[in-house]
Amino acid sequence: MTDQAQMLRNLVMKREQERTARLSNAGQRTAKLITVTSGKGGVGKSNFTLNFALALQSMGKKVLVFDADIGMANIDVLMGVSAEYNLYHLLRREKRIDEIIERGPGFLSFIAGGSGMSELFSLSQSDLNYFTEEIERIAGEMDYIIFDTGAGLSKENFNFIYSSDECLVVTTPEPTSITDAYALIKVVSSKGNDTAFKLIVNRAGDEREADQTADKIMMAAQRFLKVEISMLGYISEDRHVVQAVKKQVPFSIAFPNCTASMEIQRIARSYMLVPASTESGTLTGIKGFMQKWLRRTK
Repeated sequence: MTDQAQMLRNLVMKREQERTARLSNAGQRTAKLITVTSGKGGVGKSNFTLNFALALQSMGKKVLVFDADIGMANIDVLMGVSAEYNLYHLLRREKRIDEIIERGPGFLSFIAGGSGMSELFSLSQSDLNYFTEEIERIAGEMDYIIFDTGAGLSKENFNFIYSSDECLVVTTPEPTSITDAYALIKVVSSKGNDTAFKLIVNRAGDEREADQTADKIMMAAQRFLKVEISMLGYISEDRHVVQAVKKQVPFSIAFPNCTASMEIQRIARSYMLVPASTESGTLTGIKGFMQKWLRRTK
């Protein structure tokens, strides 16, 4: 009994030491800021964001999903979770950042957008400073912060893409989806933006169709925009995805062995195979993100 009590005390002490180490290193750690977007709606962008985040988390990464879809925030709906607080409560200084972070399936951390997203674009300098400080505080504990934006290229979406370290563009093999994805990349790159783009082809019939879809966008971007884009991966058309949406459970949790779940894991593994230099020191960081943000909103 005494041995068990000592083991428990040692475990508690170890966890407290690990927590202290994380906090002391928070200022040295910079979360990678990722925007997920699409040229048009209905391509499965938010569903991809959610399951991609869960896949990264399953590989030991600390991930925060930020629902940045103005007026159409639905990450919480896809998870079947009712968010008690959202960005509005932070911007009104009613809650601190850690108090508005909700937990979804798999203990995934997320911030619901709600009505607060529209207010984010009309803050005073004092409020912007407060928002930056709060986000920076939690960013020190994260590996990735993923912004799930709306479809299309509204001013708000452009600001997120422009300010992030990287933009993942979700498309499908449908001609209109391909055209709109290319148009989005064209407009953003024409503004002198240096954010890196990666393509995800969703609802592909097979690998060949996915490659053909990505090639159309990548070749056009290289030829006409002089922009190099890479394909991160694809997700096949899978009936389990629709079933999971109806259940309001992420497909990677509801059906972990289905084709789509296997492919989202593969995409996450590929994403983590980035140069070491990109993982430290060269990232935008929250302050850099907000500096870019402010340049675009003035």
